[in-house]
Amino acid sequence: MSSPEIKQVRDQTAIDTVAMLADEIWHRHFVPIIGREQVDYMLDKFQSATAVAGQIKNGYEYYLIYDGPAPAGYFCLVPPAAEKEAQLSKLYLLKHKRGTGLGCCMLAFCEQRARQLESAKLWLTVNRHNHSAIGFYEHNGFIKSGTLVQDIGQGYVMDDYIMEKAV
Repeated sequence: MSSPEIKQVRDQTAIDTVAMLADEIWHRHFVPIIGREQVDYMLDKFQSATAVAGQIKNGYEYYLIYDGPAPAGYFCLVPPAAEKEAQLSKLYLLKHKRGTGLGCCMLAFCEQRARQLESAKLWLTVNRHNHSAIGFYEHNGFIKSGTLVQDIGQGYVMDDYIMEKAV
């Protein structure tokens, strides 16, 4: 098996690939946690090709991870602002690629990139009921540092833990 390859998302084809992966991953993983209606709303608002393109224009760094010729997942890093804390905004893998070491590879890349950006900390938010993701992040050295309940419109809220790790 070849080692995974990480490619920065820079063109419309790659943006469309992120949106396609998001649709598949979110419908499989998040419908049992937050319901189909909220998943559809969040995909349109935050993970559609239009939304991803806009985020990239605002400085977000999207990446695809390949395990062989096909993309296996994607992640997004928001470079640090004045507080020198980079945000891991997204980290998603196809279901059959979880538990293969690709998630750890993605995290290691993010930690290295955060250090390149002179960030002292990498932080993220994760749904409080997404127990598998919480366990993954804790296993990789992240700690819960707070909670965040955020209105995202249409009567939906994100009910998350804030997790962080010094880099």
